[in-house]
Amino acid sequence: MARLPRIFLPHEPVHVIIRGNDRQAVFRSDGDLIYFHRCLAELNVRHRVAVHAYVLMTNHVHLLATGARAQSLPRLVQALGRRYVGYFNYLHHRTGTLWEGRYKASPVQTERYFLTCQRYIELNPVRAGMVSHPGQYRWSSYAHHAHGKTDSLVTSHELYESLAADCPRREAEYRDLFQHDIDEHTLRRIRDAVNHGWVLGDAAYLSRVSLESGRRPARLPVGRKKRELT
Repeated sequence: MARLPRIFLPHEPVHVIIRGNDRQAVFRSDGDLIYFHRCLAELNVRHRVAVHAYVLMTNHVHLLATGARAQSLPRLVQALGRRYVGYFNYLHHRTGTLWEGRYKASPVQTERYFLTCQRYIELNPVRAGMVSHPGQYRWSSYAHHAHGKTDSLVTSHELYESLAADCPRREAEYRDLFQHDIDEHTLRRIRDAVNHGWVLGDAAYLSRVSLESGRRPARLPVGRKKRELT
């Protein structure tokens, strides 16, 4: 069965996961992380992509980003892959592919799921058992949102900005969001959407994205009736 094309729409946030091939490490040192971060920050500007949240893990990367055009994010990921793989292979004396063949991408409904998906991304090191709190992990957007740390990669989303009128209160409001875990049902929805390329949102959002993209936004219901032959 042919794979469904990924859905990218202008000005719609997308949750992206880029994994190492066979889950191998794509970062072996702080130098690798610094270089990847710098490349991504530079390419964002060139391809008109706003990265709202990110985490750089040992063998994969999460992004929550919005492209100005439908092709903005795909072109960014392609350019990033070429630049970083060349660097990584040269530095670590290796050849061949580094990334999994097909990265994951899931459009995210802003009003209902955006901040939850942002938290999901920044909590990744905690779920992986690497730290006990997201503030202890250096390579994510948490410090920018929760403590106002300057991060050249991050463009804060307007929904985050609307948490409060001034920075100290906004950061405090954001930190408060992490007092509660993301419930298991929502975790499953986020994972299912991004791993299978579905749309994360309510029925009305799925319908709109389907209409604009021309692609099915979610799996078909189990046990649907087969179309009768005529």
